[in-house]
Amino acid sequence: MAEYTAFVEAGNGLVELLRENMTPEPISKRDLISLCSPHESENNQVTVYLFHIEEDKQSAPNGGYMQQSRNLQRMAPSRFQLSFLITAHSKAPAQLREADQYRMLGAAIQVLKDHPVLDRKYLQGSLLETGASVHISVERPNFDQMIKIWNDTTKPYKLSIVCKLEGIFIDSKRTRSVARVGEEIGRASCRERV
Repeated sequence: MAEYTAFVEAGNGLVELLRENMTPEPISKRDLISLCSPHESENNQVTVYLFHIEEDKQSAPNGGYMQQSRNLQRMAPSRFQLSFLITAHSKAPAQLREADQYRMLGAAIQVLKDHPVLDRKYLQGSLLETGASVHISVERPNFDQMIKIWNDTTKPYKLSIVCKLEGIFIDSKRTRSVARVGEEIGRASCRERV
């Protein structure tokens, strides 16, 4: 399905979706929306930060291995759900800052709700090559996770939204050789006749 680069490809796709739909209004320039920590937002107005990765074991294929070719099986790919923290960082004067941040987060939610599946034009690398179907949803944040992210007392808490991407696969490199049962039986019976 996809290479180990799928997480960064998914994050970059999400950033591209936001850049295309949030510029020039409410964000003036594309490069002010970045894939980085909300604590390192020097020049950014919107940060997109991967803060939680969860393997989706319920949708994993049964059996462990899938037939790749006549004599080769590959371990089934792993499927993941990625949770991204989207945070607004206003550069407006203090009396306008909160309203500006609410406006940016409102625009981000609107974009995410309008695009429940990440369009192919935002995919790159192995996600694009495999035609991945990446689903987007706005999630209610887990309070404990938010506390851990914003626990740094030198940085003030910033209002954020959580976006979940589902349908991210990573292929396994683990393979095994297999032989057809019929071939082995046929060879054994030929040896018995000799």
